Amino acid sequence: SPVPAVKNLLKNSGLKLDDFELIELNEAFAAQYLGCERELGLNREITNVNGSGIGLGHPVGCTGARIMVSLIYAMRKRGKTLGLATLCGGGGVSMACALEVL
Repeated sequence: SPVPAVKNLLKNSGLKLDDFELIELNEAFAAQYLGCERELGLNREITNVNGSGIGLGHPVGCTGARIMVSLIYAMRKRGKTLGLATLCGGGGVSMACALEVL
């Protein structure tokens, strides 16, 4: 789950979840997303706005690239400047990245 990574990012950056205009959360399966939504208090209106790993596909080996490209595309299309990308992997690995489009 990317929850610990998101919490670390927020703590270390001084940002709040509400600061992000769009969120691209790795959604390998629905139950995983629902747990993250509950733990973080995600807003569905700004999370995975073009689909998710379930809808767009879960390309093993390049999921991070898919998530970043999807987030950048969505931010540019909507004129947003601050986004959050998350990724989780087998064995408890996770990451969170704040992305600012200038």
